[in-house]
Amino acid sequence: MKGLLAKKIGITNFFDEMGFSVPVTVIEAGPCYITQIKTIENDGYDAVQVGFSTKKKKRTTKPLLNHFAKANVEPLKMLKEFKFDNYKDLKLGDSLKVDIFSVGEKVSVTGLSKGRGFAGVMKRHNFSGGQQTHGQSDRLRAPGSIGQSSSPSRVIKGMKMPGRMGNKRVTVKNLEIMKVNVEKNLIYIKGGVPGPNNGLLEIVKK
Repeated sequence: MKGLLAKKIGITNFFDEMGFSVPVTVIEAGPCYITQIKTIENDGYDAVQVGFSTKKKKRTTKPLLNHFAKANVEPLKMLKEFKFDNYKDLKLGDSLKVDIFSVGEKVSVTGLSKGRGFAGVMKRHNFSGGQQTHGQSDRLRAPGSIGQSSSPSRVIKGMKMPGRMGNKRVTVKNLEIMKVNVEKNLIYIKGGVPGPNNGLLEIVKK
């Protein structure tokens, strides 16, 4: 298993070998920098910590500044651990680019979904709403009954209710890579991925 941290650029069309138009998501994957290499002897497991997207030093805590200084890299916004088969060949400060992926491979993409704010049950859970006849005028978008009065005399945990919608960690699996642009660190993935444009993503190949 290996992966990269990335940033969503946007959605466009891609023409495959047969000339068909395919919707793809353009993602800027890397360059990611190795900030720590964990081993069984020191940490109890093998993993490679990588960082992506530089940020200002004044927005970084002193412990993290020292952490990045050991790897001789600039402060980075996002850190994530991945498992690499050839982790012994990697060194602190090495950069990882999109060339670790190839066209036709299947990957899983994880990101934060778009935040929709406070939403009702029709938007959040796709409820149909109340009937619009027989004198009803103020319950058109209401959820209806949420429990029983006598037994169990409470609202059951997990009941679909109005509330904050989106802004949750979402993973989409088995997405196909349509194109890899090594020069510009761009990767074209078939279909949509979670999150808004410029949102941070994790791309993992198993």
